[in-house]
Amino acid sequence: MGRLARTLFGISDDEVSFERRGFRGADEPQREHLETVGGSFVTGYRAGLAEDRLEALATRLDAVASDFRGFAYEGAAMALTLRDALRPWRKRVPAYLAGPAAAHTYLAHVGVGWALARLPGGPERHAARMDRVLGWLVLDGYGFHHGFFGWPRAVSRQIVPPGLGAYARRVFDQGLGRSLWFVEGAGVERIAGTIAAFAPVRRSDLWSGVGLACAYAGGVPRTAVESLRTLAGRDQPALAQGAAFAALARVAADNVAPWTELACEVLCGGTAAETAALANGVGARLSDDDRTPSKYELWRRGVQELLAEKGGTACSEPAALSIATR
Repeated sequence: MGRLARTLFGISDDEVSFERRGFRGADEPQREHLETVGGSFVTGYRAGLAEDRLEALATRLDAVASDFRGFAYEGAAMALTLRDALRPWRKRVPAYLAGPAAAHTYLAHVGVGWALARLPGGPERHAARMDRVLGWLVLDGYGFHHGFFGWPRAVSRQIVPPGLGAYARRVFDQGLGRSLWFVEGAGVERIAGTIAAFAPVRRSDLWSGVGLACAYAGGVPRTAVESLRTLAGRDQPALAQGAAFAALARVAADNVAPWTELACEVLCGGTAAETAALANGVGARLSDDDRTPSKYELWRRGVQELLAEKGGTACSEPAALSIATR
């Protein structure tokens, strides 16, 4: 079955290269850094296709350098989701999320969304069967995949796949915004220009994705992060919230990278640990009442408002799209 999965779903190294994808800009150090991110994802993806035992899979993933290990766990989640589609009677993803990937749960949920972009059926239905909060990250991964592998359509032509509900479209945009870090070669002025071409209702979520990519994937100097904060304008709180969620993921996995500390300092006004604690604190205070709107969105808004208050900036108005209930 592993051989069949590799035959059907194999990804070559050049599939994540700047040249193959036609990504724009990026000087050599930035390009090398971002291609290392892509290569780490492919390493995890191939391990997920090849290994039948989760313990052996975890050993291979943990061999990836700490700063890039989360991407390997993300890639493995994509592979396991595709394998589950081949053999629906043997589900590996739930055991993976509860076991080896527990410390990397944020990235692993995103990786599931990558796979759903390559499978028939809508991702929203799949996400609804997962964790009430983290399940939304599946839509984030779905959006990232569309931006990374299909940026001329999703970014340049701004086309959203059909069949997504109102709030699912917003989380799709968060993933799409994260893909801009790669599509635009981490060029902050190009990123800002690209977002400015989108309808105003989509911009805050796009900026949130950029903030997450800046803090989790990194690859730029302090001056670029400072410029990014300025260029975000009224969407600075969304940008900072994305960085806070990156800090949350990094701290949970005990693999905080230097660029995560830098992004948190510039965008959130604290260390990665302090920023993650802030985000965790907001999440812990939310109600589980099913009558409330999406707990995930309430969490995001709460973090944005707290960071806006901390930084002395106004929080942008919520996007004029309804929030789906879960």
